Amino acid sequence: MLINPTIDILRELGLYGMATSFQELDAQSEVRGLEPGEWLAMLLGREATMRRQKRFEARARAAKLRHDAQIENADFRAARGLDRNMFMALAGCDWIRKHHGLLVTGPAGVGKSWLACALGHQACREDFSVAYHRVPRLFAVHGRCDGPPP
Repeated sequence: MLINPTIDILRELGLYGMATSFQELDAQSEVRGLEPGEWLAMLLGREATMRRQKRFEARARAAKLRHDAQIENADFRAARGLDRNMFMALAGCDWIRKHHGLLVTGPAGVGKSWLACALGHQACREDFSVAYHRVPRLFAVHGRCDGPPP
C-alpha cells in the first residue's frame, strides 16, 4: 500500500485526524491484520474526535472564559451555599437547550467566576456557543438601560 500518497490525499481533503491516525496505525504491526472496515472505523473515529476537540477549543477561546475550570473539579465542601444538585443540573445544559440565560450572584470571593467558567466550559464541550461577561463588561458591551423599556 502507498502510505505517503494516501496521507497526502487525506490532508488535501482536510482529514487531518484521519491522516495522523493512518500514520500511527501503519506503524503498529499488530493492527495490520485488521479488516478494512475496522481500519476505516478507527480512522473515522479519530477524525470525529479531532473535529470535536477543535470545535471545543474554538468555542472556549471565543467565550473568553477567565478560568480553566472544569465541572469535575467543583468543590462542594466550601461554605458558599452551593447546592450540588442545582449545580449538576446546570452542568447538564438543559437550561441552554431551553434558551435560558444564567446569572450567577453571591458575595465577593465565593468563586462565582470560577463556577460560571466551569459551566461555560461544559457548555462548550456540549457544542454550545458561550458568552461570559462579568457585570462591568456586560454593561459596557450591551449598554446601560436609561429608562423603561419601550
